[in-house]
Amino acid sequence: MTARGTRGGQDTGIRDDETCDDEELDVEEVLALVNDGKSPTRDANGPAGKDASRPSRAPEDRNDRPGRSRATPWPEARTIAGRAARPRAARRAPVSVTLGDALGHVLAAPLTALTDLPSFDTSAMDGWAVAGPGPWRVRDEGVLAGSAAPGPLADGEAARIATGARIPPDTTAVLRSEHGRIDAQDRLHPVRDMSHGQDIRPRGQECRSGDQLLPSGAMVTPAVLGLAAAAGYDTLAVVPRPRVEVFVLGDELLTEGRPHDGLIRDALGPMLPPWLRALGAEVTAVRRLGDDAEALHRAVTASTADLVVTTGGTASGPVDHVHPVLRRVGAELLVDGVQVRPGHPMLLARIREDQHLVGLPGNPLAAVSGLLTLAEPLLGTLAARPAPEPYTLPLREAAHGHPSDTRLVPVVLRGDHAVPLHYNGPAMLRGVAAADALAVVPPGGVRAGQETELLDLPWASAGVAACFT
Repeated sequence: MTARGTRGGQDTGIRDDETCDDEELDVEEVLALVNDGKSPTRDANGPAGKDASRPSRAPEDRNDRPGRSRATPWPEARTIAGRAARPRAARRAPVSVTLGDALGHVLAAPLTALTDLPSFDTSAMDGWAVAGPGPWRVRDEGVLAGSAAPGPLADGEAARIATGARIPPDTTAVLRSEHGRIDAQDRLHPVRDMSHGQDIRPRGQECRSGDQLLPSGAMVTPAVLGLAAAAGYDTLAVVPRPRVEVFVLGDELLTEGRPHDGLIRDALGPMLPPWLRALGAEVTAVRRLGDDAEALHRAVTASTADLVVTTGGTASGPVDHVHPVLRRVGAELLVDGVQVRPGHPMLLARIREDQHLVGLPGNPLAAVSGLLTLAEPLLGTLAARPAPEPYTLPLREAAHGHPSDTRLVPVVLRGDHAVPLHYNGPAMLRGVAAADALAVVPPGGVRAGQETELLDLPWASAGVAACFT
């Protein structure tokens, strides 16, 4: 969805309510340029960056658009989104899932050891279990992992033993394979000093039965799955994933093939479900509704998801139906526009006490901005995921800012710096596809070398395979 659109606020074009280097400037930017003695260029088609097919609109009229004067500062919008789901989150009952289905969930109860770990004295190395001082005579039978309990060793006796095998009673130590030699009389000699208990993992070394291994609220990672299995678990009590439905709006969207004849490919339909799963959600449906107000109304009223996510249609054009549908269903607007670029016309509404709707702008990078601003904090609360710790890095290059709004700029991390990427307009995905994070550029911009807050993208820290399950 990268072609220039012809509808305000919907789908894939560079719109009059977004700001980037190659799009129409809004009233604040026009005023800033005038104050600098500059003016935006215009051509025969009207304002710079404006489509001839889109009717002209005076810049001052934009403040009269629904939500324009009510736009919420970016940090406040994230806080509102995180708090909005707290009542619902408090009422969600834990669910029991198998270890195979638990990855990415959050523990709803502490992980307590169901057994000692290890549950018996075990060999830490391949070698020989020995009793008393050497040299030792070696038994004919060895001890393998998983075998029945071996008989005790007598002083001066040794037995071949594998890593993880039970230690025979009265064993003094384990002599590693590379630390022993067999003489012509088949007697075992150490080739270096050894100590009592060497290379024996005693029962309960890692934990005792009943010890708390992890607290409630811990994320289930691959390592947690291994620990839970070792501690005796077949299932885990976890916070259920929030259920999300995605409604893709726009008559101009293609689901396959190349763009043609004014039609463009839907980029958000393929992108949003895995991204939402990376944020801890269960995506139950992706529905393409076109520009049909009645279809959107039916879909919203029939949805039983915890969160409905819509794409496009959040401005005030003739086919932007999100606001009218929300008014029709009696929804409460919690955020109606955010002071952020790209993504200004995003919104958050409470449809019912236990259901919310996040309206994303239709431009792809603007939609990503909406995901990180509104959907991520809300889903984090519902899934009981700990909020990521904020951090900063200096930018290697300056990043220009909007006169009054926050900007989110794709960056890559290089050593101890973040490098801003090009192709960061609201309709572009080329920059964010290569990015590790988004830099939070405050109004006025950031100079080279200045510390700047960063928002990690899900796959940058967790790894692609781990984060999208």
